[in-house]
Amino acid sequence: MALSMHKESKQHQMDSSKYVRYTPEQVEALERVYSECPKPSSMRRQQLIRECPILSNIEPKQIKVWFQNRRCREKQRKEASRLQTVNRKLTAMNKLLMEENDRLQKQVSQLVYENGYMRTQLQSASTATTDTSCESVVMSGQHQQQQNPTPQHPQRDASNPAGLLAIAEETLAEFLSKATGTAVDWVQMIGMKPGPDSIGIVAVSRNCSGVAARACGLVSLEPTKVAEILKDRPSWFRDCRCLDVLSAIPAGNGGTIELIYMQTYAPTTLASARDFWTLRYTTSLEDGSLVICERSLTTTTGGPPGPPASTFIRAEMLPSGYLIRPCEGGGSIIHIVDHVDLDAWSVPEVLRPLYESSKILAQKTTVAALRHIRQIAQETSGEIQYGGGRQPAVLRTFSQRLCRGFNDAVNGFADDGWSLMGSDGVEDVTIVINSSPSKFLGSQYNASAIFPTFGGGVLCAKASMLLQNVPPALLVRFLREHRSEWADYGVDAYSAASLKASPYEVPCARPGGFPSSQVILPLAHTVEHEEFLEVVRLEGHAFSPEDVALTRDMYLLQLCSGVDENAAGACAQLVFAPIDESFADDAPLLPSGFRVIPLDPKTDGPAAATRTLDLASTLEVGPGGARQANETDLNNYNLRSVLTIAFQFTFENHVRDNVAAMARQYVRSVMASVQRVAMAIAPSRLNCHMGLKPLPGSPEALTLAQWICRSYRIHTGAELLRVDSQGSDVLKQLWNHSDAIMCCSLKTNASPVFTFANQAGLDMLETTLVALQDIMLDKILDEAGRKILCSEFSRIMQQGFAYLPAGICTSSMARPVSYEQAIAWKVLNDEDSNHCLAFMFINWSFV
Repeated sequence: MALSMHKESKQHQMDSSKYVRYTPEQVEALERVYSECPKPSSMRRQQLIRECPILSNIEPKQIKVWFQNRRCREKQRKEASRLQTVNRKLTAMNKLLMEENDRLQKQVSQLVYENGYMRTQLQSASTATTDTSCESVVMSGQHQQQQNPTPQHPQRDASNPAGLLAIAEETLAEFLSKATGTAVDWVQMIGMKPGPDSIGIVAVSRNCSGVAARACGLVSLEPTKVAEILKDRPSWFRDCRCLDVLSAIPAGNGGTIELIYMQTYAPTTLASARDFWTLRYTTSLEDGSLVICERSLTTTTGGPPGPPASTFIRAEMLPSGYLIRPCEGGGSIIHIVDHVDLDAWSVPEVLRPLYESSKILAQKTTVAALRHIRQIAQETSGEIQYGGGRQPAVLRTFSQRLCRGFNDAVNGFADDGWSLMGSDGVEDVTIVINSSPSKFLGSQYNASAIFPTFGGGVLCAKASMLLQNVPPALLVRFLREHRSEWADYGVDAYSAASLKASPYEVPCARPGGFPSSQVILPLAHTVEHEEFLEVVRLEGHAFSPEDVALTRDMYLLQLCSGVDENAAGACAQLVFAPIDESFADDAPLLPSGFRVIPLDPKTDGPAAATRTLDLASTLEVGPGGARQANETDLNNYNLRSVLTIAFQFTFENHVRDNVAAMARQYVRSVMASVQRVAMAIAPSRLNCHMGLKPLPGSPEALTLAQWICRSYRIHTGAELLRVDSQGSDVLKQLWNHSDAIMCCSLKTNASPVFTFANQAGLDMLETTLVALQDIMLDKILDEAGRKILCSEFSRIMQQGFAYLPAGICTSSMARPVSYEQAIAWKVLNDEDSNHCLAFMFINWSFV
């Protein structure tokens, strides 16, 4: 009997696991369920059999197998699609690299020819004269092609299409010689490695008039769409104030000639803005490629004169543009050339590197165009998904509005309604006011919601200062992570009050204010994480009953960019604006913030020619930062930068002077705070981000390390370090310990704050020794961790230590960190008195 039951059971199992051929109706029913839930539970599968009569003859186990196979096919399909995409990218990139190799071979041949010519001239010169100077020979030989002036043309009128077409064709030929030829001596930009997932091949000019940058990249958009995006320059070029097409003329070959007037913002308060009067030519080549080329119209090139602009300095755009080639299998290959002469001699000498650096041009214009196209391509394909229910275009608009509002504040153009306010005798801070804010807010926004109808406006306090040996990315990242180091909560409360129904019931901020903390809520980021859009929640803590009304949570919309320390010539920026809880898509924004631009000295000399172009090694960095190989170069490099600060406030007319005094005082205090922070991080000379963090070598640090290890041994009976550790070796081993070890204050009347952490502890908290003391213990522990610590605190104080279970904590960047176990123990000084509380987080990792 038992044997027969066993056989029946075995036969039933065989029947339920055998292959089942499904009818089209059954497959359709299963596909509908799969689209809703790819992995249904056992109860859901049984419910499906009951609800669908056509599936009644199929066992639940067979249904389970069908869903497993369906998920496997979906995974294989996605992987096959991904591999095909990568293969197309690699094929196109290989084509680009082969073309680049051909160009370099032509350049080598040209240099060999010029070298032979120069030697012949030197030999003939040495026999004919005693003049040993070869500068004229070099200039006439090596750079003959680049230094030839553009031929003079008679004045051409806009009413003469033939004359404009001649200029357009000349522009096209010169642009193509730069994009794919050797008209400019291009040097690969350090840190830009070609590959299917890279931004592209980026190069900068050397020894040419003006500054130039070139880039080649791949995107998954069709050429016509790419051309449409690139021609809409204000959507991606953050320095573009306006672009007006004053005339459009169809060319006989199917192209279009446009006369364009463009205004750009000045990057700092210490310089004037630039404008351009250009001819833009859009046409197609025989191979199906699209070309958009552009150049300035001057007395040299001919063409109609441009509109006058007294507040702008007229800059020149040399032949530049975009070559967009269709790619096999879809997508486009883009060649971008930007070549401008920004009239650097019109600015103070200390700021000329801003206008003479090809790297800055590459980051602000050339690479920015490629990144914008790549961002839209990935958003279109669905590769990027943002939370919060907002469309990517809306988030991009927020970023553009923050940048534009900050640029408007820094420049303060008179035609936007800005006027200069008298100073208090010290010229360090400039105050400008705008009583017509609707001019620069735009008619699409409801200005009455933020400005009173009975008289008021916007006041901007701005200043610029030079910094020495402070990396822009490091400074901006510190300002973002540690707002309490420079911001005043009372001033933030005053700014946020402009969004309320009765904005001017809040008094002007008091210096000092009261403490606050921030929580950063990520909103969106670009593909390469070079720009972050986020919401910052400010939490105030009142000391007195009258401050309770001001300590409610406030919100800022914040844009942070340029925090990659390896990006040469990148501008770092932190811009924010108060928002209310509703955070509508068309909410008015009044941005304030910081901009730090590196003053990269022009490196067109011989040193630039001998610099290594080892692109792969520039990307092979450890968790600590950049390569050690370039440490000597960076230490010898003059890390100068210019910092621009601009803060905007709304005001009512009868309190305008009070708001101006408050704003002037606040900007001065922020400048002092930034200088203090800069002095704290400058001595590191980038060492804290080039490999291991510097070991604190003070006697106090050595004493604390000995107390930590001795207390651990007394309380737990085990050794924290090796038994033979003595003297400074104790501190070295503690500093390099693989687990995160940190100490916090032991006070009953205040929240514990961290006072020391080893390298692993700093990495876990994502902070530095300078900023460590701003982090409170209860801010990094989650609710469960705080409850466990409170319950174990009495045991720690009685027996000296306690083991804490696995849990989750939070870094200073609001990233979750998991750990398998934690140990807490009292640290005793030489008198066996309680000095601090130590923690060791074992096997921690970012979630």
